Amino acid sequence: MSTSPIGNYRLFQKLHPLSLLAQLTSRRATGHLRVYSGTVSWSIFLENGKLTYASYSDKLFERLDSHLRRLSQQIPTLNSATRVQMRLMFEAKNENQSIPNADYQAICWLVDQEHITPSQAAYLIDELAKEVLESFLALKEGSYEFNSDVSLGELPKFGRLDLRLLVEHCQKQLRNRQNIQSPVPASGGSPVTSTTRLPQTQPQSSIKIGQQAPLQRPNNFEVAEERNQTFTQQTVNKSLYTIACIDDSQTVLNSINHFLDESTFSVVMINDPVKALMQILRSKPDLILLDVEMPNLDGYELCSLLRRHSNFKNTPIIMVTGRTGFIDRAKAKVVRSSGYLTKPFTQSELLKMVFKHIS
Repeated sequence: MSTSPIGNYRLFQKLHPLSLLAQLTSRRATGHLRVYSGTVSWSIFLENGKLTYASYSDKLFERLDSHLRRLSQQIPTLNSATRVQMRLMFEAKNENQSIPNADYQAICWLVDQEHITPSQAAYLIDELAKEVLESFLALKEGSYEFNSDVSLGELPKFGRLDLRLLVEHCQKQLRNRQNIQSPVPASGGSPVTSTTRLPQTQPQSSIKIGQQAPLQRPNNFEVAEERNQTFTQQTVNKSLYTIACIDDSQTVLNSINHFLDESTFSVVMINDPVKALMQILRSKPDLILLDVEMPNLDGYELCSLLRRHSNFKNTPIIMVTGRTGFIDRAKAKVVRSSGYLTKPFTQSELLKMVFKHIS
């Protein structure tokens, strides 16, 4: 294993990210820069001083999924089912099961399965790199190592990004955010807002990919265009699955409704357990999310009632509860529930459970 002359440090020290990137660019370095700070790390892959990929360990797949959700408005194949399948394949359940460069491998898989084109993958990598470098440039201390023997291996490369231009963009974004947080407008003026430009080279597909930058206020034309795209998308892809959510907490119902993509799911929210049976009969859901602890009617009792009805003998019923005890899980099996989802749960956990039972 060989390391760059810029060093291989394990002890935390003051860091100068800008200077570090400048050295690598000027030396046209090829390899892997790994930076550590606390429990998180940054990975920057270079080829002849150009960036091929950048990643940040904190909320790795949440960040990738967030970008894919935005792109899904214009790329129909990036629906919830595809994104959940991707996460099931590449997202590690724990540190012992981690996959090297899992997020990059996930992007390669999307291209290989023709969910996105290589040009769209290049755009996605560019957007992710900007986000990763913004957090990296704000770093004040940590440790780093550069290994010239480590690369992305045989995985395909979708582009080589100019680090100088990326850094200039990130610095501008950081300045804009600082100006917004502490605006000092000139007389008759207004604070600066940040914008994200589309790449000059459009994807080979006829689809145009764009991202609204944080804190940006779109003009009326952009709002109208976005609404038109959303309407068209909903017309082409009607909801595939009806999910009934039964919970006496409106907050929980709203969270589940937010977590489930409206282009794939139609969510029926029921906060009155007494009236739940009639509402379920009307909606004929593909899957039922059922809270265990509700007033007037226990969730286990309602599950048992549903199982006695001919229409719901085989409908997946997921018990949703804060209880984690063995007895509670045993009760769920007795009433023939299909699964057990423990509160609080993340969007990823909810989607994995849903697609496990309806795919």
